Amino acid sequence: MPWIVSDELWHCLESLLPQRERRFRHPGRKPLPDRQVLCGILYVLHTGIQWEYLPQDLGFGSGMTCWRRLRDLKPADVWQRLHEVLLAELNAASRLDRSRCVVDSSHGRALKGGMQTGPSPVDRGRAGSKHHSITDGHGTPLAVLLTGGNRNDVTQLLPLLDAIPPVRGRVGRLRRKPDSLFADRGYDHDIYRDQVRARGIVPAIARRGTRHGTGLGTYRWVVERSFAWLHGFRRLRIRWERRADIHEAFLKLACCLITHRQLRALG
Repeated sequence: MPWIVSDELWHCLESLLPQRERRFRHPGRKPLPDRQVLCGILYVLHTGIQWEYLPQDLGFGSGMTCWRRLRDLKPADVWQRLHEVLLAELNAASRLDRSRCVVDSSHGRALKGGMQTGPSPVDRGRAGSKHHSITDGHGTPLAVLLTGGNRNDVTQLLPLLDAIPPVRGRVGRLRRKPDSLFADRGYDHDIYRDQVRARGIVPAIARRGTRHGTGLGTYRWVVERSFAWLHGFRRLRIRWERRADIHEAFLKLACCLITHRQLRALG
């Protein structure tokens, strides 16, 4: 079952979780183990079920318990740190292609509104959010951002590049920037090309008005596949959370799971 936390994933995550202060005077009810609650969070992420309908007979605890635990992990930046640990393991196995990266975005409805939403120009002005992603040459997500549905893709190009973490795992200086950047026509702007070049990265961005068949698709398809993986988690297809931090937590957790799958595929 995909919502069961494997031993390998728990080994990477356990040391990153913040330690709770023990209360001696008024200890109250003993909290559920983190691994047990994480299974409930993964169940919601995979199935898209509402928190209040989370089946307690599976041992996850109540939906509110899982929601609070997900909220409380945000200040410790646990999912970002876990993602960096998993990327380092991929890098150590020489399965992280830093020679090029690919950027794109995907739109989804936000049925309850909230922060980081906006009227979508591709959905008749309905409230929506965008997932912006940058991947390596194999389609492994390196960074993700959440914005309103009316935010132009090109405005998130540089923030995505800045969000790429320095990945460990190999001897030598930590490498952060890729050699080249591939993007579709939505990122066509000479000012941004110049800023990408100023960072020592070669931009390969399709130009508007040119016919298809430029050959960029042979490199860009990996980011489309990455979004298909992301939206395989039903909770990310439609945004149900009014709070942006909860939806961002789901988004980063999904990136961790995709990266972990890449590791397991190595055998």
